[in-house]
Amino acid sequence: MADAFFSNSQIETASLPAVEDIALEPVSVRYRVLNLCVCSCVTVAILLMLGLLFYQPVIRLPQNISMLLPFAMILTGCLGGAYFVYHLAADPRVRFALRENDLVLEHGLFFRTLLCQPILRIQHVELSRSLLQRWLGLASLKVYSAGGAGHTFEIPGLELNVAQQLRHFIVHHSALDAR
Repeated sequence: MADAFFSNSQIETASLPAVEDIALEPVSVRYRVLNLCVCSCVTVAILLMLGLLFYQPVIRLPQNISMLLPFAMILTGCLGGAYFVYHLAADPRVRFALRENDLVLEHGLFFRTLLCQPILRIQHVELSRSLLQRWLGLASLKVYSAGGAGHTFEIPGLELNVAQQLRHFIVHHSALDAR
């Protein structure tokens, strides 16, 4: 008699919807520009400091340090250039989707990650904005899952109004289903 109330039917994996069918939206182009500008500015600032240290006439540097400074400048330029190219290729791959029952985030260049958080499991949603993000009208949406110590994931580079709408929908949707 107990078996009449219990059901655990098998689902064929061929009948499941394809992950590729999720219509993911890219984050703002201004997020990409911000990352590229920050990367460039930091690299140039470090190169300028190393160059000023190398060419300054006030303090005589020890021979081993003055020989290493050009190599440090080359290494800084190479690392800054590599980081720039990485952001150039990786930032367009940060995409998200809000569906009826879940929030999806896809990111990564070498290691692709697809995160899917059921809305009913979302405990807290937070908008965060750095000084540069405020200046560009951007925000990051941090999603906290029930039972997690930190945020489950963060969707960076959202237009402020989009981030606010997402937050409102998630909070409102979770409140309705909690009743």
